[in-house]
Amino acid sequence: MPRTSHRTRIHETLRLRLLRGEVGPDVRLVDHAIAEEMGVSRMPVREALMQLVSEGYLESTSRGFTLPNLSPERIGEVFLLRRLLEPHAVACVARDRSPADLDAMRDGLAVAETAGEDVAAFHRGSEAFRNAWLGAVRNSELRHAIQRYSGQVQSVRFATLPDPAARRTIVSGLRALLDAFAAQDGPRASDLILRFIYDAETAYHRIEERS
Repeated sequence: MPRTSHRTRIHETLRLRLLRGEVGPDVRLVDHAIAEEMGVSRMPVREALMQLVSEGYLESTSRGFTLPNLSPERIGEVFLLRRLLEPHAVACVARDRSPADLDAMRDGLAVAETAGEDVAAFHRGSEAFRNAWLGAVRNSELRHAIQRYSGQVQSVRFATLPDPAARRTIVSGLRALLDAFAAQDGPRASDLILRFIYDAETAYHRIEERS
């Protein structure tokens, strides 16, 4: 298989792992380990990792590739981007979603609701919900623009999810958003995601102040 094909396959595999929240803040992606796992040379792995860096999913360090280590200024910029892009995106989802999209969201929500104190399971469920509605965004440029800051969103979520109050807020927000999608109520979905993003930013700053 040509090296370009290897790089494309590895890039998409790693990108999906990042979108599903399978790469935590303490995980370092190392090219030789990934090359061994995937049965390829290090070069296409390195190229795929560097592409993910250029897209904002990862950052490069002397010991491998990690989720972005965000300064307060960058975190603020990400929340601003979310407030600008996601209200329009969810309004479109409310209009365009299919029954299969709703089922995928319900499945993700069910995992989050039954996770209890299992933060990793809660994270998987909430990310499955997010990826389900993102997958229902028919405008591919808008969807890709939102996905490009997924690494930054992951970094913030890993900081906030250990807080039980934050998890309760997230579940409540996801339930309401699912209801709006089911009712094809775009304005309500837009209002809900905007409130959800503000709540996430407030929770993040509250937790940072404690640490």
